[in-house]
Amino acid sequence: MSSNNDQVVIPMLRRHTNGLPEMISADGETITQGAVLSFHNICYRGQEKRGSLLRRRTVEKEILSNISGIMKPGLNAIMGPPGGDKSLLLDILAARKDPCGLSGEVLINGVHQPANFRYNSGYVVQDDVVVHTLTVRENLQFSAALRLPTMTNHEKNERVNDIMEELNLDDMANFKVKSRELKKRTSIAVELITDPAILFLDEPTNGLDPSTANTVFSLLKKMSNRDRTIIFTIQQPRYSIFKLFDSLTLLASGKLMYHGPAQGALEYFQSAGYSGEEYQNPADFFLDIINGNVPPINREEENEAKETEQLFQREKPVIEALAEFYANSAFYRDTEAELEHLSGGRNSRSLAFREITCVTSFFHQLRWIFWRSFKNLLGFPSVTRRQLCYTVILALAVGCIFLVFKNDCTDIQVRAWGLYILIVFQCFSSVTAGEMFELEKKLFKHEYISGYYSEKSYFFGKLLSDLIPRRICPSFIFTFILSLMLGWKLGAFFRTMFIVLLVAYTTSSMALILGAGEKADRKILLVIVYFMFMLVFLGISLNFESTKLWLSWLQYFSIPYYGYMALLHNEFLGRNFCPGVSTTESRGCASYVICTGEEFLTLQSIDLSWGLWKNLLGLAVMLICFLTITYLKLIFLKKKHS
Repeated sequence: MSSNNDQVVIPMLRRHTNGLPEMISADGETITQGAVLSFHNICYRGQEKRGSLLRRRTVEKEILSNISGIMKPGLNAIMGPPGGDKSLLLDILAARKDPCGLSGEVLINGVHQPANFRYNSGYVVQDDVVVHTLTVRENLQFSAALRLPTMTNHEKNERVNDIMEELNLDDMANFKVKSRELKKRTSIAVELITDPAILFLDEPTNGLDPSTANTVFSLLKKMSNRDRTIIFTIQQPRYSIFKLFDSLTLLASGKLMYHGPAQGALEYFQSAGYSGEEYQNPADFFLDIINGNVPPINREEENEAKETEQLFQREKPVIEALAEFYANSAFYRDTEAELEHLSGGRNSRSLAFREITCVTSFFHQLRWIFWRSFKNLLGFPSVTRRQLCYTVILALAVGCIFLVFKNDCTDIQVRAWGLYILIVFQCFSSVTAGEMFELEKKLFKHEYISGYYSEKSYFFGKLLSDLIPRRICPSFIFTFILSLMLGWKLGAFFRTMFIVLLVAYTTSSMALILGAGEKADRKILLVIVYFMFMLVFLGISLNFESTKLWLSWLQYFSIPYYGYMALLHNEFLGRNFCPGVSTTESRGCASYVICTGEEFLTLQSIDLSWGLWKNLLGLAVMLICFLTITYLKLIFLKKKHS
């Protein structure tokens, strides 16, 4: 085993004349196709919590132990039982793992990974993260727009067409990505936009039927024959897939069981004392050995080598015995010799990744994020129509109920309760905004790590494209219908809409805090409980004066309270409900009926001069605080997974 690429140079970023990214070395030698990836003494220590709830302590645990090997152009498989940390090793090789607790070296053609490595290599995640409401071409166009900044639009389209032709996607270019096979092939195509020398795939056959899995690996084999290094994890492939592998790395419990030619693995395990059935799938055979389901043959009867016999006669766990056997094998010695040659005899040092900025501007990213999000919104026309129909029906039903009971209530009561229902509708209809970031969490993690965009452009792009149109239409329709049916002040309609939208956006921003974090699906219930409690408090405070004395502090944390008080001030200020009676003489009405809006506002303890602006300011402050917390949680989320 030897390498033809042993120069010791410092890589930097450059681009081809056609705009594709390129890693080059200081002497001008390009590192594009034919890249050899080597990893030297990779160790990873993580932390886990042990003990009871009261005596819980954090201890360090070694997850990967001295993993070394070489991946050359071709299909390089990483196999092992579930929980064998295959994906962890793949993330380390792809420079997508936090270096905390990580030591060792990863080299490309004998030199350290450049700072832009994870941006210019391809990485296909296990759960396909393409947007299924977009077509194949649109998904590729989004990737090209954000990762190929120096290309013209014509050149980008040509690049997209070339990739679709390479992966046999021409006939499905305008199809939406819905089937599993199309999702997987589109995910691979998206990563090939930058023409990476090295392509990583995490469980590329996950969720695919055998026929589709064969199709995907036939494409990968064709790509690897063009001098591209493809590294992937795989659980338990069929023989038709296994026979395509060029190299095999077997990993179990963070230890190396085998690393070498895939077709030589069967003979290697036979030399270790294991014999399989004649027509057994080698991949199944290897995993059965690691899991302890295949006992070694009797070494005394077979009269095998003395060193191997002594090793397996010891009472050791299978994984430890296999790891020790590999450490004493010719494969290990050959790999170590080649690794020494690639590294130039240097000592390993800790892995440290430098952060670099995205290759496109903030406004360019914002425009394309807005474009994709808006296309995604248009991809659910039935949901939008259903939402609008429900809004119209609910508004008409509420309006009719108030009109039926109007004869039994005063005009003031009808208006006040109508505004209360309006606030209730805004609060509960906006809670679902928490899904905006939650549904795209995996997509955001992957694209951010791959350098598509910054968290700032993603944050503002999603707010502009998703939050605004989804809240404006239902709020406008519901408010407009109630205004006509209940006779609210039409002259103050736009101010009413402004208050309603401010309530909707403040509610949505509160839900976004949970959607931008980890495991937010159940926490959305907390937002619903909050609004139920605050709406009950609002009703109590309006009808029972005594409760205000010890619950009044809650109003400063209540979105419904701020919104309702602002709507009351907007609707009732300047109103006269006793026609023919002067407002200056309104207190002289029979039975002292409230005749002016000012009297009603005074009874509700609403300041006549600053009541509106004070409550609007409260909503604005809460909105800004919630959005700031959401943005900070996005930053934390991307740092945790980068």
